[in-house]
Amino acid sequence: MNDKLADTQYTIEDSLRKRWSPLAFSDRPVETEKLLSVLEAARWAASSYNEQPWSFIIATKENPVEFERLLSVLAEGNQEWARNAPVLMLSVAKLHFERNGKENRHAFHDVGASSANLAIQAAALDLFVHQMAGFDVPKAKEVYQIPTDYEPASAIALGYLGNAQTLSESLQQREQNPRTRKPLDKFVFSSTWNQTAPEIKNS
Repeated sequence: MNDKLADTQYTIEDSLRKRWSPLAFSDRPVETEKLLSVLEAARWAASSYNEQPWSFIIATKENPVEFERLLSVLAEGNQEWARNAPVLMLSVAKLHFERNGKENRHAFHDVGASSANLAIQAAALDLFVHQMAGFDVPKAKEVYQIPTDYEPASAIALGYLGNAQTLSESLQQREQNPRTRKPLDKFVFSSTWNQTAPEIKNS
């Protein structure tokens, strides 16, 4: 299913068009160099006051004990397919600024930006990322002894694209769904809320 390129209204970079979130992963290991490359991309995301409030906990199948540990915090429905990915991760947000101790209300935004960098770099390397909201946050905090000033944000599966035929029938159906996005006129506004920007209207 490498043909699931985004059908964009306007030209965007190929790595953005290629990025989607599969359920079927190959058992091919992710090369260490490529894994470090996607993490380096995450490192160079923009953040409020350059606080870089992200951390990533990673586990690969090369270490089965750690892989099972991370898999165990995922929701059961996600475990079904994510167990086939060669790399699992948790992104974690630091909730307060180091510079002054005040609450960083942009922390989750910045962790999301970092994870987006990671996903786009992965696409450029012919890797795929599937981010998950479905995981047990209290269990993740307990299993990894995450400090109270930090909050798990997302679980992430990373790997090469696999064969959708290996999935259950219901998951195959999800895998085959077309990629869709709202058109720009539904979320790009000007002057007042819900008024489509003239640049969009006139294009």
